[in-house]
Amino acid sequence: MAKYLQFAPFCSTLDGGFWHKLSQLKLDVYGLDDQPRNINGFYTNGDAAGLPCCMTVDFTAFEETSVIPPRCFQLHGILKNTNTLNDFKTCDKKLLLEEQSKKVWEDIVSGQAITTPDTLSTFLLLTHADLKKFHYYYWFAFPALCLPESVTIVTEPCSLTTRFTNEQIVSFLEQYDKACLPEHMSYFLVWETEHALSVGPLAHFDSMNADGSKPLLCFCDPCTLDAHPGWPLRNLLTLAAVHWAEKLGNEVEVICFRDRFKDGTRNVSHSIVMKLHIPSVENKTECPKCVGWEKNERQKLGPRFVNLSSSMDPARLAESAVDLNLKLMRWRLMPELDLDKLAATRCLLLGAGTLGCNVARSLMAWGIRHITLVDNGKISYSNPVRQSLFLFEDSLGGGKPKAQTAAEALRRIFPGVNAEGMTLSIPMPGHHVSDGVLDQTKEDVAKLEGLIAAHDVIFLLMDTRESRWLPTLIGSATRKIVINAALGFDTFLVVRHGVKMEPSSEASTEMPLTSEPKATSSLHRSIHGSELGCYFCNDVVAPGNSLRDRTLDQQCTVARPGMSMLASALAVELLVSLLLHPHQGHAAADANVDDDDDDQTSRESSPLGMVPHQIRGFLSRFQYVMPACIAFDKCTACSNIVTEKYRTDGFSFLLQAFNEPTYLEDITGLTELHAQTLDDQVKGGA
Repeated sequence: MAKYLQFAPFCSTLDGGFWHKLSQLKLDVYGLDDQPRNINGFYTNGDAAGLPCCMTVDFTAFEETSVIPPRCFQLHGILKNTNTLNDFKTCDKKLLLEEQSKKVWEDIVSGQAITTPDTLSTFLLLTHADLKKFHYYYWFAFPALCLPESVTIVTEPCSLTTRFTNEQIVSFLEQYDKACLPEHMSYFLVWETEHALSVGPLAHFDSMNADGSKPLLCFCDPCTLDAHPGWPLRNLLTLAAVHWAEKLGNEVEVICFRDRFKDGTRNVSHSIVMKLHIPSVENKTECPKCVGWEKNERQKLGPRFVNLSSSMDPARLAESAVDLNLKLMRWRLMPELDLDKLAATRCLLLGAGTLGCNVARSLMAWGIRHITLVDNGKISYSNPVRQSLFLFEDSLGGGKPKAQTAAEALRRIFPGVNAEGMTLSIPMPGHHVSDGVLDQTKEDVAKLEGLIAAHDVIFLLMDTRESRWLPTLIGSATRKIVINAALGFDTFLVVRHGVKMEPSSEASTEMPLTSEPKATSSLHRSIHGSELGCYFCNDVVAPGNSLRDRTLDQQCTVARPGMSMLASALAVELLVSLLLHPHQGHAAADANVDDDDDDQTSRESSPLGMVPHQIRGFLSRFQYVMPACIAFDKCTACSNIVTEKYRTDGFSFLLQAFNEPTYLEDITGLTELHAQTLDDQVKGGA
């Protein structure tokens, strides 16, 4: 009675790094694209006795030219990653296997598999990655073609050392190490002579068979069983049946080569040799039946599941998870969303109170990872209910420093954020600097200048008007993006300051500095970002000491509780829209326009829509207006005369502004403007 040959199937192993890499590619590259991808795996023929036929896929699987470990052999595969678990469950797995097997069959029939035998060993990997829970579902298939008749055993398997002499084995190993091992060749031919075993590629079959001699088929066998070959032999036998069955007389001798090393000693005695009967294949037009789906842990045909949520680094899990919303946004709505640009943006938050806490939270939600907070205050009992980064415990014992505590809270919320806090007092106009604090003031100014120079965006989120003056001036002089948010009782203002052009580029710009209003829309004017005004441009008086002789309610920002959240959110959204605009800080600003207005420059240029200059909110009417204004040539903070005085005179200029209440008004021409206005009023009254 004929004894049919049975094959030991592959047992897949997936390295944890593979899932990390798949998750990264799913988020950053693939998105919702579920097209099949080429990947690679490998196996070895040197495993210890008793181990299954392992095939490994690791983090290098996605590389076009993956590095194969020494004494391993490559398998080319196809990855099909589904977007939903339902797609994973319901996809036509029979069709997937048939398509992959058909490619193997076509390579066999055409002879391509003879010249490139790697095409005989392929695999299919069907996956679904749940990146919220880090649950992964997968199912391997190793396509194998079934011959029309079963392969039968002619002579029982025996050891390589039994079938051949020691002299023949030595010569075989020498040629194998020289010709096959460097190329990771897993299929080859062996030619037997009395004293040697010669090795050659499959493409040499005809020359080796020219005198009627029968070459032996040899493959690197991952199996460790004494009486059974591994799975890679199946398609090799199909190749032999299609091309060489008649030349071999329907009998072929096969070497299942196993190359084991232990303690530096090489052992090939567990390699087996057997003679098999193979049928001839007459019908070469129709692909044979195929098998190959792997059984699961219960030895049933079905997928496998792995939960990596507990084994993966929590910090890395958090980093992937917090970016998921942004990457989903890019997949579905905005392919042009540049998350790398946002992540690299360095933000300086001057003020770590109600506005500062909320702005910091929103920045993190947008994927911004570099946040520095500056404040000179401590947390009081009234702060935690309004300031979202503080707890009651932070206000005990006189209160912790606001800036450092807020930065610590950000790092607790998300360890991947680079958050720092600094206690610093910002010198202000109208706040006299005495000789006793002169050195400290000079040091504070230098620190503020260094901080602004080290960051890309400056948020002004302080309580008083005059505390915004110095960072506004420095930001204007250094051409930084400055976002200002200020609160009233039921009103708020969010404004981006104009970013002046570099001197070398003022003569020629990519977009016009101004555009004339249309006849159909006289209220609309698009203003170039370099011409926009700052927070102080609408004032005709210099900032002064707003806390002197004020009652408690006048000294504190008394606002409806929701105001800070609205203003903070809009400030961050304005920044992100600006960063994604091709001109960034120089983006033109639109005044109030209707949705059907044709001249919406920023809406057409920014993936998030229009980029206004100001957003003024009126909570009593639940209404926003978005005016835009040109920079005031007599502004006490951003006019050319002020910035030039700061650049040339430095701290001496600032000291005069701090100590002399009318100095800024005098040098900008506001004093003269006031006098002229008063004179005109007197003349008008007369």
